[in-house]
Amino acid sequence: MTDNPAFEEINEAKANMDHIYDQSDPRAYFRELKKLGYAIPGAAKPIFQKLISHRRRRQNDTVHVLDLGCSYGVNAALLKYDLSIGDLYEHWGQEKLADATPEEVVEYDRHFFTDLDESENIEVIGLDVSENAVAFAEEAGLLDDGLAFNLEIEPLPAPVEEELAPIDLVMSTGCIGYVTEKSFDRLLPAITHGRQPWIANFVLRMFPFDAIEETLSDWDYVTEKLDGQTFVQREFASAEEQQQVVDQLEEKGIDVIGKETDGHLLAEFYLSRPIKDAAEVPIEGLFAT
Repeated sequence: MTDNPAFEEINEAKANMDHIYDQSDPRAYFRELKKLGYAIPGAAKPIFQKLISHRRRRQNDTVHVLDLGCSYGVNAALLKYDLSIGDLYEHWGQEKLADATPEEVVEYDRHFFTDLDESENIEVIGLDVSENAVAFAEEAGLLDDGLAFNLEIEPLPAPVEEELAPIDLVMSTGCIGYVTEKSFDRLLPAITHGRQPWIANFVLRMFPFDAIEETLSDWDYVTEKLDGQTFVQREFASAEEQQQVVDQLEEKGIDVIGKETDGHLLAEFYLSRPIKDAAEVPIEGLFAT
């Protein structure tokens, strides 16, 4: 959790769902978020797949991905397997799992995901402050490795720095606002030690990205936003939440008509790449069909 006062104030406008992020398995997480049409991992999947494809073509090797704010390994599940966010809602909402113990859910999922065809070209390391969520994702086999740290308040241990050296792509779908430039400042020395990975962030529109962009710029990154596109995070949990978010956006001069006024939290996509890579192919070129 961030100790940035500005971000804390913005977060206060959002419904508090902390209780679902540190359970022993994802059932409560998916039960609650299904009610709100939580959709950002599914919206992000094709974007991440294209980036992974570009990285793979450049290096002709396994792409190593770091998922910031990985929670229960949702992004890993979508990228490693031919699954949609709807499939995951159905899977973790099964009646036969309703009364299962967390240990039984882990065992069930270990077999379930093992039986699926897995992409052999990516490995995913997850980083999150939730020890329970990371442990589940690792034990169920969704993450190749899981790291439970709060980089807002603590540095990376030296052994972890070595583990992150091969990272080719950093991704996030909802942690910006809890994660600030402090986390990136502590992460960048490790992930840029052997190479310069691409860094892909979906950011809710009320959170400024400029401080993170400046930090990345200090490490010779160029940040581009995918202009003209927004991505649904989830429905508002209440009329009060919607009004508070709309008020915050309007105070920043951001047009909400036909966007947040239609009832959804919306994110924008930022891609940060080394100067040379960004000069070779602008962001629009990466996603041209």
